[in-house]
Amino acid sequence: MAIEFPDYYRPFFNPCRFKGLYGGRGSGKSHCFAGHLVLRAASEDGFRAVCVREVQISIKDSVKQLIEDKIASYGLSGFFSITETEIVGRNDSRIIFRGMQNHTAASIKSLEGYDLAWIEEAQTISARSLELLTPTIRKPGSEIWASWNPENENDPIDQFFRHQDSPDILAAQVNWDGNPWFPEELRRDMERDKARDPDKWLHVWQGHYRALSEARVFRNWRVDTLSVPDRCIPRYGVDWGFAKDPTAAVRCWLVDDRTLYVDAEAFEVGVPTEALPVFLARVTGIRDWASAADSARPETIDYCRRHGLPKMRPAKKGKGSVEDGISFLQGLDVVIDPACANLIREFGSYAYQTDKRTGEIVPKVEDANNHGIDALRYAVERLHRKGRLLPADRPVTVPSAPPDYRPHVEAANDDWML
Repeated sequence: MAIEFPDYYRPFFNPCRFKGLYGGRGSGKSHCFAGHLVLRAASEDGFRAVCVREVQISIKDSVKQLIEDKIASYGLSGFFSITETEIVGRNDSRIIFRGMQNHTAASIKSLEGYDLAWIEEAQTISARSLELLTPTIRKPGSEIWASWNPENENDPIDQFFRHQDSPDILAAQVNWDGNPWFPEELRRDMERDKARDPDKWLHVWQGHYRALSEARVFRNWRVDTLSVPDRCIPRYGVDWGFAKDPTAAVRCWLVDDRTLYVDAEAFEVGVPTEALPVFLARVTGIRDWASAADSARPETIDYCRRHGLPKMRPAKKGKGSVEDGISFLQGLDVVIDPACANLIREFGSYAYQTDKRTGEIVPKVEDANNHGIDALRYAVERLHRKGRLLPADRPVTVPSAPPDYRPHVEAANDDWML
């Protein structure tokens, strides 16, 4: 019989010391490892594998049932003898299941002759357990596999697989869209989470790190597409990048007094000044409409004004401007187009600071994951005062250009936009 695997799993059939699959629900990563494990146990005489997790109170906590299901679906039920605690093949292959929490350096030595260790729910594995397991599985040609849904970038498994480069490590992020057999029932669950709880959707289905739900700044947003009424005008904001930070530009529309729709973005690290006009033009219409850019770089604004973006103006910044801008955005229903992947990531991870000693959330925003958000604040700054939407008929005074601007370049007057 033909046994199929998703395309993303093909490299994992090649030998490699460490193999990791991480991502969201419905990707099939556990099914791939379980299926591969069964095939090796059926084809390699004397093959030994241990499936480990940090805590295993009973065998029901393990992937034993999933492996049994694979054995049955492959027509190998007659080849394996399945007991309550282990699976044994006619070729003397053996699969066992263990919890790492209670192991010591002495007790784990019993696994030294094993060919494979599969760490399931690897986001829960402790640094101690990983340090015990890694040197124990040391038979020539042995491998350590790990599958997990990321929780925090500081988790030991993420630090090991995702924050170091080594030819001995093969790791891939896989989500539901890489699984050709993604079931319709799960698709409906995913679409419901996407519409109702973007944080949950990003973590559970897209494999992002879990957002600090209590600390997150924005809870009033979702990923969706909207039809923009003809009467709406686009608003543009730009945040300048530096050596390691991206330059970010966004386009948004105030669809009504409650809904802000963001439908275009441009993000890139290391854009030189002379390339900025072309880079910013990726956001359709920014050359023709007024835009607000970070006023900390007046010379950069001046350059862009003289090279194709004459309506760019400096954003207002000062004491309380960040808090007012965030407050205004929090009072709207923010809808982000699926094409704006970077802004979606930022909205899911933008959080208030946490006191490291007490764990309490403090009313100060982390200065991270905010380049697109800063650009969005600049784009809408003239729609509000102190975080409150201005009436449509209220006149706005347009500040003149800073004195270091070229005298023949006038500030763009877009009062009519309000």
